[in-house]
Amino acid sequence: MKRRAGEREKELKKKKLLEELGENRLPYMTPADADFHQLWKTKYSKLIFRKSDTVPEELHQMVQEGFLTLRKHDCFFQDLVRIKGKDFVTPVSRILIGNPGCTYKYLNTRLFTVPWPTEGYDIKYCSPQVHDACKALIRLNDYLHIEAVKALQGQNLFETKEIKDSTVIDREQNFATTFMDKGSVSKDQSSCCVSEDDYISLKNRTSYNLTLLNYMDPLQMLYLKQEPYFGMGNMAVSWHHDENLVERSTVAVYSYSCEGSAVEESNEQKLKGRDPAVWHVGLKVAWDIETPGLAIPLHQGDFYLMLDDLNMTHQHCVLAGFSPRFSSTHRVADCSRGTLEYIFGQCELALQNLQTDSESMALSLKSLETAVVKQVEEIHNETSLVLSEVGKEEQIEEQRNETLSCFLLVLTERQKLRQEWIARCQSEAAESLPEDQKPECHPFWTNDECNMPLPYDLEEVIANLQNLVQSVE
Repeated sequence: MKRRAGEREKELKKKKLLEELGENRLPYMTPADADFHQLWKTKYSKLIFRKSDTVPEELHQMVQEGFLTLRKHDCFFQDLVRIKGKDFVTPVSRILIGNPGCTYKYLNTRLFTVPWPTEGYDIKYCSPQVHDACKALIRLNDYLHIEAVKALQGQNLFETKEIKDSTVIDREQNFATTFMDKGSVSKDQSSCCVSEDDYISLKNRTSYNLTLLNYMDPLQMLYLKQEPYFGMGNMAVSWHHDENLVERSTVAVYSYSCEGSAVEESNEQKLKGRDPAVWHVGLKVAWDIETPGLAIPLHQGDFYLMLDDLNMTHQHCVLAGFSPRFSSTHRVADCSRGTLEYIFGQCELALQNLQTDSESMALSLKSLETAVVKQVEEIHNETSLVLSEVGKEEQIEEQRNETLSCFLLVLTERQKLRQEWIARCQSEAAESLPEDQKPECHPFWTNDECNMPLPYDLEEVIANLQNLVQSVE
């Protein structure tokens, strides 16, 4: 419910902004504009950009070969996502790679990691080449982690000493006066400005646990959405904040556009300030019509960092060029409720309320306290036993009524979620997917088990429960 309210609020803001604009377009700047660097310094200083020549050549080679290997092995898939209550297949194909057991959720779709090589885990890959590709990505992950720690430390020093240098490097100018280009800042060197707690916080906010890889060939797309606020052209990814992240954590994005495989320069009339043949990242201050946006070109091997709260205060989009492009987007995903370890733990917690008769081996519940029932049902386990227990005559009427009311609320919400999922499985977008990629309704209960769980369609159960609650009242 909280998420739906947030979506409605965003839609209202977007509608209001577009109404205020009318037929007009907001201004934006590129490195070709005279005030570009000043705008970056004052309004986008928490975006750090690095050109490809700052990255070790060996790492470039490993990562770029890894991208091509994963593509060759058909590891990229378009996702079925839900936006404003409608289902869409993403124009970008993706794969999630990261720590074993981690998941990442965006636009009502949860992805599970293909694990990268991790000490203590026996991970089997379909081929040695895929293993090497995943190993290359964890190498890139380690490199970007170090760069992000240094960038955050550098920003701390920058803010403390009020240094006036810009934090921007662009391709057209050798803008090498940033605090980061003065070399690595060690923990000892920064101890005058960064406390032990702050140092740990910096590491936690940059310890990427996964990367969401993206691939798209714009020339294979029949239609790409137009950027609506600034007139920046074709978008591969619309304006958004990245979801499901640890608060104020850094996002790192490594870009690899396959330059040379498509027309490098556009023969068409260029959009103001940017070459539509070149991929760009677009940035804007969220829901602001006063501050100009930025469109920053992305060339082969460039990377950028979104530091601290930039992902919350600003929005970003990806503007398509002409060449196919890969990107590796490294994140500190909030996995507090999204790992296999957490799921197993919740199952064990729910089972603690279950007991077995030593003679008959019949199952029953230890407690029907409202808090316990609510916890167990939210974990979604052993539901049919609740109805069995509350139907017993020895139940105290007041407790019975509280338990029924609690159970009714939980089941009603579960039925709503199940119906939404059925609609997604049967949507036109889902039907357009290859057979082995279509979503399915699981679990689907059968009626041939002892202590049979509730049916998948809970409508009749809910109706009977409502009648039971009314009779108790």
